[in-house]
Amino acid sequence: MQIASKQNWPEWMGKKPPTGLPAAVFWLAIWFGLLFVLRMIPGSFGTFFTVVQVLVGIALVATGIPLLVRVVRRRMLWSLRNKLVVTYLLIGLAPVVLFFTLVMISAYVAAGQFAIHLANSRMQEELAQMSSDNAHRLQHIAILIQENPASLTANAIELRDNPDMTRGNLHRVISIYLNSAPVLLGVPQGKAPLGLPPWATELKEGQFQGLVLDGGELYLAVVNQKRLNDGRLLSVVTSLIVDGQMMDSIARGVGRAQLIAERLGGSEPSSNQAAKTAESSRTPTRRPAQKARENSVSGGTQVPGVNLADIQVHFLSTVGVTDWGTGERDNVPIRMDSRPSLLYNQLFGASLGGLVTDAYRIGLIALCVLFALIELLALIMAIRLSRTMTASVSDLYEATQQIDRGEFSHRIGVTRQDQLAELSRSFNKMTGSLQRLLVEQKEKERLQNEISIAQEVQANLFPRQITSLPTLELHGICRPARSVSGDYYDFLVFHEAAHNGHPNRKETGVGIAIGDISGKGISAALLMATLHSAVRAYRFASEELVYSESALAGLLASRDERGGDCDELFQSPGRILSLLNRHLYRSTQPEKYATLFLAHYDARSSMLTYSNAGQLPPLVLGRDGVVRRLDRGGTVVGLMDGMQYEEDSFQMHSGDIVVGYSDGVTEPENDFGEFGEERLMEVVRRYRDQPLHVISSQVMQALDAWIGAAEQPDDITLVLARQL
Repeated sequence: MQIASKQNWPEWMGKKPPTGLPAAVFWLAIWFGLLFVLRMIPGSFGTFFTVVQVLVGIALVATGIPLLVRVVRRRMLWSLRNKLVVTYLLIGLAPVVLFFTLVMISAYVAAGQFAIHLANSRMQEELAQMSSDNAHRLQHIAILIQENPASLTANAIELRDNPDMTRGNLHRVISIYLNSAPVLLGVPQGKAPLGLPPWATELKEGQFQGLVLDGGELYLAVVNQKRLNDGRLLSVVTSLIVDGQMMDSIARGVGRAQLIAERLGGSEPSSNQAAKTAESSRTPTRRPAQKARENSVSGGTQVPGVNLADIQVHFLSTVGVTDWGTGERDNVPIRMDSRPSLLYNQLFGASLGGLVTDAYRIGLIALCVLFALIELLALIMAIRLSRTMTASVSDLYEATQQIDRGEFSHRIGVTRQDQLAELSRSFNKMTGSLQRLLVEQKEKERLQNEISIAQEVQANLFPRQITSLPTLELHGICRPARSVSGDYYDFLVFHEAAHNGHPNRKETGVGIAIGDISGKGISAALLMATLHSAVRAYRFASEELVYSESALAGLLASRDERGGDCDELFQSPGRILSLLNRHLYRSTQPEKYATLFLAHYDARSSMLTYSNAGQLPPLVLGRDGVVRRLDRGGTVVGLMDGMQYEEDSFQMHSGDIVVGYSDGVTEPENDFGEFGEERLMEVVRRYRDQPLHVISSQVMQALDAWIGAAEQPDDITLVLARQL
């Protein structure tokens, strides 16, 4: 099936054609309507299109139900309010409707059954009265026959003129039989009496009463039997035809009653006693070979309802009936048309009047009104509660849409005091927190950018390219614990004086600086930059500082003799530390200080002059395995003013390795304690013949293995210098 494209889709059918399952339903509906017209064609074509329409209809239902479910779920049940309405209908209204329906059906069935019970009870009362009268009549006729047997003839005795044979407008017919032979006195008027069928010639209990069917007519029949002294069996049969008058008495005060019987086609009840007697003596009354027809008898009147609730009650049931010809038991339908008001009057009768009954009625009405008010109050409360919940959810949804658009200043107006209101207040707090977090995030990003710049600047402070001397190999590494480091190391190479503008100058020595600033992070990094600048400033301004200590002429002579770049001051690390101590003490806060190790290596003599201001003493690993600690000096710089620092010198031999480090190398801990100097020197000793960067990487690997998954506790700085 080809779906229409957007180019040829007509505008009057919508903006765009449906797709997917809606498209299938749409086209199936169109084909179903077209086939509905084509099926009108007469002949085989119409039959063919009818079959096709049925198949298309099945396909339409099969595709329409899933589409309907989808529409209900996506459209009707998407909103919380609609979901609550459906929930209330399923939980609240559905049980009430089912219970009310069950009560009404039960009341209807009970009312109909009660009407049937009233009709059956009245028939049983009539039968009981007929049975009582027939028993007395049997005794009377038995005495009469025994006292005057000669007066009997072969005809039946008819007693229609007796007073007990007429009850109201109902006329009973009595027949007397001796040994199944009728005894007749006179000729009956109207309907002929029932004959005595073979099954009733001798009853086990001597009596029978019930509703009987004879030739399509219904009768109330009673049979009483008594054996005389001469051995003959006397039978007295009293019958009452069930006609309109009888049904009127049954349905009196109840409504309208109807009995439906069957009779044989062409057969009618006997019109005289002789015919009835001959028929009863030869064959049964009913002839099964003939077709049966319905014959209904009704009576009573339809009464209009007293109010809207007084509806018509139609109920169909059955009553037992005996086939008079064969004695077989069967059932005939009985239908009652009544109203609840009539049945109510029959049920309570005279008890409907009186003060107590009025009080019951008024109390029942008041109870119904109370229940109605309670139901109305529950409905109003449910509506208000649902509106409260749906309004809160709607406000939250609108607020999320505002937040999604970037309106973080949006707040939900809250006036209630419940859990949903607290949820709205929490949402307002969350949006406020988000607004603050965004501001803080922007500030953090700005600070991170500044820290990145500071990290880049600090990286430029460390030696970017280490130039080793012909007699000394140098290596240094610093790994910050955070973005920037408070550790410091530097290599300052000295050259001989330039002659005649020659650019290549020979290295005469190197200054080694290792420091650790108190604290971490930005403040330590700033102080580290200050220390770095001061050290280099004193190095490059050594000439000016020398002028303040000696004469310019002597300085120039000394410079020409030694060929240095005015590095005399840096050859005295103790003096540099004193100047740095005074500078930091006067330019930083009292709690800010630094540990610093300064050393000067002379390339011609391989002498290393150093002074240690509180820094962990560097270790010198000799070729013979002896470790020397470089701990001569003084206290930290920047903590107290006017401090003096001692110096020490020693000559380095081939293979000696100077190991300078910060506390971030030896102080990391795990379950086995600190990393310590021994493990550091063990790694250096194991790889002492390897290049310095290999030794450094092995130390870092050992440290990482010792720290494990924990965070690096402090900045790690490692400086290595090996005499060649």
